Amino acid sequence: MVAAKKGTAGDPAPRGPSAGTAAPAVPGDLAVRSGEDPWTEEEAVRARDELTSEADRLRGEILASEEALTGLMRDSGDGAGDDQADTGTKNVTREHEMALASNAREMLYQTERALARLEAGTYGLCETCGNPIGKARMQVFPRATLCVDCKQKQERRF
Repeated sequence: MVAAKKGTAGDPAPRGPSAGTAAPAVPGDLAVRSGEDPWTEEEAVRARDELTSEADRLRGEILASEEALTGLMRDSGDGAGDDQADTGTKNVTREHEMALASNAREMLYQTERALARLEAGTYGLCETCGNPIGKARMQVFPRATLCVDCKQKQERRF
């Protein structure tokens, strides 16, 4: 694979040192937009640490939600002795816990994908057009998979 020139919005962004391996990306190989400074080792480590910490937090949140759901399902019983308000409250609580668990699973999936892209050297590349997303955007929203232009186009379609 021939390394591409980095830093220009129209050029293909670089890949890791050897695409297809699990070797961590060299920070200088991570995509940046024109005019942005390249990723430093410290910035890449900080991004990896933040994503790893977020993944751990989300796993704990999912576990807590699943335990709460197990308790709610166990306590739901047949509803004998409950009035309609009690039954409704239990249903709303159960649905709320299910929504929280589902949201945490989706965020964990996105976080794990970001970690995989960081390791593969494709972190910061738009999944739609292949252009750099932008280092500043990645530092604010480390799970971003689309550049601003592609994200705006996606949102207009919905």
